[in-house]
Amino acid sequence: MTPLRIRFLEDMQLHGYSPKTQSCYVGAVRGLAKFYRKSPEQISEEELRRYFLHLTLEKKVARPTATIALCGIKFLFQNTLQRSWTSLKLLRPPKEKKLPVVLSRQEVQGILGCVHTPIYRACLTTIYSCGLRLSEGIFLHPCDVDSGRMLLRVRGKGNKDRYVPLPQRTLEQLRQVWATHRSRTWLFPAATRRGVQYSVQPITPSTLQRAFGRALKQSGVHKAAHVHSLRHSMATHLLEAGVNLRIIQSVLGHATPTTTALYTHLTHQVRESVKTPINELMNGL
Repeated sequence: MTPLRIRFLEDMQLHGYSPKTQSCYVGAVRGLAKFYRKSPEQISEEELRRYFLHLTLEKKVARPTATIALCGIKFLFQNTLQRSWTSLKLLRPPKEKKLPVVLSRQEVQGILGCVHTPIYRACLTTIYSCGLRLSEGIFLHPCDVDSGRMLLRVRGKGNKDRYVPLPQRTLEQLRQVWATHRSRTWLFPAATRRGVQYSVQPITPSTLQRAFGRALKQSGVHKAAHVHSLRHSMATHLLEAGVNLRIIQSVLGHATPTTTALYTHLTHQVRESVKTPINELMNGL
């Protein structure tokens, strides 16, 4: 490991970044170094500018990829290398407005019913019923379950903990699954290759995504859904049930209500409210 990478990692640790964020930022800087085949210390401001033009105009990377690359590289040059370049202030990831995929309640039930491995089904059910991100779900510990108050402790984004309501049916599934492995560390430990014993590590994101993908295909639901769609769906279903937007914001762990307000565009009530006016517009055409 080079002295620059060691210093880069130390600076990120001092800023309180999670191991996942550190890994993403290191990967972003590695991509820059690989592109020019030299150390980032030797890269000029003009070269940096051209690299981001390459990502935006030629590779046409998605906004999340561009954001990670921008944040990681800016952190390196501004904090570790102490370079106050003007172009660093001008760089912005491309803007996009995409509505998330939302599943109906029946579709959620159908997909989860096609997950045949109990530990995967319990994890996906918990993600849906508690509105969790994928990483929040797989990294749950047995001690996070407060059955007395029917709450689940969630270690959220940016090391921000929160408590969310724990449905009785979800608690029952968690108890049933935990009885099969009795891990003191993880609620959802990964199975070994033998499929009988369980690992000291939790199930991986890719494993859970594949399990969801198989269930989605088997269920016959023709939507481009993924595990995170369960979180979007849960928020939309709560909004349709009349739950206050600020309460949903708290459950999801959103920093601002603006993010949560996105789901107001996806509810059944909003869609139904425009059907009659649109049908009237079409009368006589």
